[in-house]
Amino acid sequence: MVSTTLPLSHRFAQRLPGFSVPCEPMQVASPTLLQFNAQLAEELGLGIDPNDEVQLSRIFTGQELLPGSCPVAQAYAGHQFGGFVPQLGDGRALLLGEAVDRDGQYRDIALKGSGPTPFSRGGDGKAAIGPVLREYVVSEAMYALGIPTTRALAAVGTGETVMRTRSLPGAMLTRVAASHLRVGSFEYAAARRRTDQVRELADFAIERHYADVVGEENRYLELLQAIADRQAKLIAQWMSVGFVHGVMNTDNMTISGETIDYGPCAFMEAYDPAAVFSSIDSMGRYAFSNQPQIARWNLARLAETLLSLIDPEEPQRAAEAATEIITEFESRHNTLYQTNMREKLGLDADSEYDSEDQRLLHDWLGLLQSNQVDYTLAFRSLADAADENTATTLSLFPSGEVEPWLEQWRNRLEKQPISDVASRLRASNPLYIPRNHLVEEALDAASEHGDLKPFKRLLQVLDSPFQEQPESESFATPAPRDFTACYKTFCGT
Repeated sequence: MVSTTLPLSHRFAQRLPGFSVPCEPMQVASPTLLQFNAQLAEELGLGIDPNDEVQLSRIFTGQELLPGSCPVAQAYAGHQFGGFVPQLGDGRALLLGEAVDRDGQYRDIALKGSGPTPFSRGGDGKAAIGPVLREYVVSEAMYALGIPTTRALAAVGTGETVMRTRSLPGAMLTRVAASHLRVGSFEYAAARRRTDQVRELADFAIERHYADVVGEENRYLELLQAIADRQAKLIAQWMSVGFVHGVMNTDNMTISGETIDYGPCAFMEAYDPAAVFSSIDSMGRYAFSNQPQIARWNLARLAETLLSLIDPEEPQRAAEAATEIITEFESRHNTLYQTNMREKLGLDADSEYDSEDQRLLHDWLGLLQSNQVDYTLAFRSLADAADENTATTLSLFPSGEVEPWLEQWRNRLEKQPISDVASRLRASNPLYIPRNHLVEEALDAASEHGDLKPFKRLLQVLDSPFQEQPESESFATPAPRDFTACYKTFCGT
């Protein structure tokens, strides 16, 4: 066992035995450390030497177990592209246990790509280096952007090849999460008509994430409300930075409100509400603009599993109470979204100007779409425009049709008492996002040539997304149009 100041507990496996099965990580002959998140390790209080790459590579492939580890594969169901699958589960992941971080919060530590489990359904349970590094870089970018997310603790090469459409170098990711409880976890128990297990899971979720609802008269209804509130906030944050998750199945929606499972994800460049980057989303179910509606749909599936707890005596009354929460989700999300977008436009939250602000946003997004302007750079350019330098914004709109909008926007800014709007705009609008072509270049270099320098450099830039980095100008440059036109991402399974 590893010497560390932070032993793991396994409360999930102990308290909810019906939701997991014990499983050991696969043996790896020659693990090699690719990346270690020393800052996150410090947050967790792991107390492991960050310079001992040999030990780190063995720990984060499960060859040596942290004290208290009890590796389990979690069971869950899920609606995948609208179709219900009663048993999915961790087909290539293992929960090692839970750690209490320096803030006293429980955090799951899990491996991905750790080999076959009872839920692998014929798969090999492994992962290639590309999907592992994609999740590492995008999840850490989301964290730097201030968006709730699972995080990457380590990426380790396994030293073996993984067969997909061709042979690829294998790797494992160590993921840290507030928990791995999903909507699909509730669906798993409900599909088996195990109301007792749904209750146990709900009680565990409340204890883990929503302790403030313990004393409520109907804590299960309040649990649904709290989860809906967090999801409304999360999706509004995704929309504000142009993030497209790509596979919003119910097994990929957390109860904690964190972003999870970075498979066919991407950041939108030229503004397009219909943007889809997933190779498996041929119908556009999970397109950029559909994400709020899909979140609402997923929450309705969660609500269905909780009805027998919300009101055991009156199913109709339970359904009406839950329906009210689901129905109100759209307005909650819209309010949060409007708040975020006002900040991105440098506008204060004055209800006197609600209609004017909504019209400004609508017209701005319309200009971005009709001119195929880069979403990130367009919002960032407004900081210069607030400093009376409109050249950057005008350069993005060769037609010049943005000028009347800029005049209306400046008139609106003059009506508010906020000072130093430009600084506020730079703090609200990132300059650097995981540009899809840069992510692919980094992954290709690592996978094809064993070169991690582009990946490490990209990770470094994305660690400070709001801060101008003069030596990193190319990292803010959009991909060539022909690249974006045919860009697709894959699940990596």
